[in-house]
Amino acid sequence: MRVLAYTSPARGHLYPMVPILAELAARGHHTHVCALAGELEHLAPLGLDASAIDPAIEGIPIVDWRERSPQRAAASVLRTFAKRSEYEAPDLKRAIERHDPDMLVIDVNAWGAATVAEASGLPWTIYSPYLLPLRSRDSPPYGPGLRPLGGPLGALRDAVVARAVDRLFQRAAMSLLNPLRAYHGLPSLDSFDSLLRRPALLLSLTAEGFEYPHSDWPASVRLVGPMNWNPTNAAQPAPQWLAEMPDPLVLVTCSTELQRDKRLAQVAFEALPAAGMPVIATTAAHDPDSFHVPPGSRAVRFLAHDTILRRASCVVCHGGLGITQKALSAGVPVVVVPFGRDQMETARRVQFAGAGVRLSPRRLIPERLAGAVRSAIACRPGAQRVAAAFACAGGPQAAADAIEALGSRSGGDFLGDKIRP
Repeated sequence: MRVLAYTSPARGHLYPMVPILAELAARGHHTHVCALAGELEHLAPLGLDASAIDPAIEGIPIVDWRERSPQRAAASVLRTFAKRSEYEAPDLKRAIERHDPDMLVIDVNAWGAATVAEASGLPWTIYSPYLLPLRSRDSPPYGPGLRPLGGPLGALRDAVVARAVDRLFQRAAMSLLNPLRAYHGLPSLDSFDSLLRRPALLLSLTAEGFEYPHSDWPASVRLVGPMNWNPTNAAQPAPQWLAEMPDPLVLVTCSTELQRDKRLAQVAFEALPAAGMPVIATTAAHDPDSFHVPPGSRAVRFLAHDTILRRASCVVCHGGLGITQKALSAGVPVVVVPFGRDQMETARRVQFAGAGVRLSPRRLIPERLAGAVRSAIACRPGAQRVAAAFACAGGPQAAADAIEALGSRSGGDFLGDKIRP
C-alpha cells in the first residue's frame, strides 16, 4: 500500500504522525509525508520519504497572539487555516499526481487538503493531534473549556454556547471553505463538525481516561492514544548538570509555536526555586537567554523531555496536547496554564481526570503557581491512571491497524506495496 500523508506547518502536528507512518513503513507499506521543509532531514532515517509542503503555506503563520480577546484570537486561527487551504488544495493534488497513493492521511487543520482528499475518490482519513472538536450530547461545546454540567441548566448553557461557536466557525471558516468545496464538486457544509464526519476513519490521538466518554460519536472515530516522538528521542547522554540538580525537579515547557506563554517560564523561575523546587525550562520559541534564571535552575531552548520526565515531580505547560500527554504517559502530573487555541479544552481534561491542576493565565503569579504545583504533585495517582489508559489504547500499532482496515474496506486487497482492485 502506498500511503501519502499531508501535514500542516506545525511540528506539533508532524511529530505525532511520525510513529504511525514509521509503523506502516515497518509493515512494508510505502509512505510519503508532505511536511515542514526544515523537518525533512529527520524523517529519512526512519524509512519515510518526505517532501516539503508549498512554501506559501509556511508563509501564513498563526498570529492569534496579537489578539487580546479569546474570541478574536480563535477567529484569527480559523482565518489562517482557511487562507492556507487555498494553497493546500493544489499542493496535495500535485502530490497525488507525483506519488500515485492508495491511501491519504490528512491533518485535521489542513482543510484544503481534506477537500482534495474527499474529491479524489481515494480512501482517506483525518488525524487529529489535539482533542476532537466533534459535537456530542455527552460534553460541552468545544472551545471554551467549559466544565461538564448536567441537567436542564447544563443543556441550556451548552445550547447557547454551541450557537455562538457555530457563528464563529461560519464567519471565519465555512464561508471560505465552501467555495473551495464547490470548485471540487463537493457539497457545501454547514459546520466544521460536518467536515470531521466526512472520512470513513477519524483518528484521535488520545484515549478515554483522559478524553470524555462519548456515546454518540460516529463509528468512524478511533481513539488510538498519544504518539510521543521528536527528533531528539535518539539515545543521547543526559547533560551532567541534570544529574547535579536536586529533587523535586519541575519541568516547565513553552510551545514550539510562538504565543503568549513566555511569562509562564519566567513566573516559574520566580516562584518555584524559592519554594525548594528547581526548574528546568525548555523555552522553544523563546530565547533562553532572555530569562532571569536563578542559581540551580536551567533554561534551554530544547532538551529531550523523556530524560527529564524520569525525575520530574510535575510538568508546568501551556496545555499543548503533545507535552501534556507526554507528561501523563510518564505518570507525571501537570499544571496547565492555557493561553488559547485548544489549550482550554486540554486543561479541563487534566482537571476532569484528576491528573493535575488548571490555572488561569490571569492568576499566573508566583504564589498561585507554587500552590498549583504543590496541588498537582498530589495528583500523581490520577496521572498514573491516565498513563495506564494511554498504554491500553494501542498507539502506532492501533493506528496502523485502522488505516490498513480502511484500505481493505475500500474494495481492495494487499498485494505488494499497493491496494489492488
